[in-house]
Amino acid sequence: MKIYKISTPGINEKEIIAFLKDEALFWRRTENTSGANETVELAGRLCYMSFGNLQSNRTNSEYIENLIDMGHESVLEHVNWSFIITGVSRGFTHQLVRHRVGFAFSQLSQQYFNASMTCMVEPNIIMKHGFLSEKWKQITNKSKEAYTELLALLDQLENENTTLSAAEKKEIKRLKYSAARSVLPNATETKIFVTANARAIRHFLDVRGSIPGDEEMRIVSAEILRLVSADSAVLFSDFYISYLSDNSPIVLKKIPGKQ
Repeated sequence: MKIYKISTPGINEKEIIAFLKDEALFWRRTENTSGANETVELAGRLCYMSFGNLQSNRTNSEYIENLIDMGHESVLEHVNWSFIITGVSRGFTHQLVRHRVGFAFSQLSQQYFNASMTCMVEPNIIMKHGFLSEKWKQITNKSKEAYTELLALLDQLENENTTLSAAEKKEIKRLKYSAARSVLPNATETKIFVTANARAIRHFLDVRGSIPGDEEMRIVSAEILRLVSADSAVLFSDFYISYLSDNSPIVLKKIPGKQ
């Protein structure tokens, strides 16, 4: 599994200065603050026009921590990250794409992509036992062989019909791939482009990162937490990565009042 951080939150300094000038406002900003953190603070302050003399003495981090403590996380939705995730299974993405609010997805299509050479994502619980690993590979290889065989037979049927238009050929190709993929397992490797806002990521980490029985989800959650925390530690400061007895990561949320 690998995650590429494609885009990170940023700010347009010129437009911020123009807004403050037009509204005759002064914003006491915390030095060396990330674009993600300033976006959240600016959105929050706009709700009350709490600039200048109306500001408290809180730093940016303290301001955001207070918002999260009070449950006022709507302003976190203005901060977005985009990732490309590779080396994950279709089984994983079937669960991932259930997170619709605050997420956007673009996934490798099995209806247009020939999956004959696609890899399979082997679960670690199987990989660490040699005899299970061999059996698993035999089973998944048979599935790939069945896919390739079905696709070849479907190609023969298409070639017998020489009267198809270009549009009809395109739809027949999609139909063939759709039919052939029916024998592929959930272990089939896929790639997915994901965009999500900070609030949605926090929810995802909370409900998905701490499930002991879903290792692939935990591994992805831990890596996403590492990546987003590098841009804004305070937005995710109440999450941390621990490790289970097999050294696989698990994402946990701090309990208020406890270390």
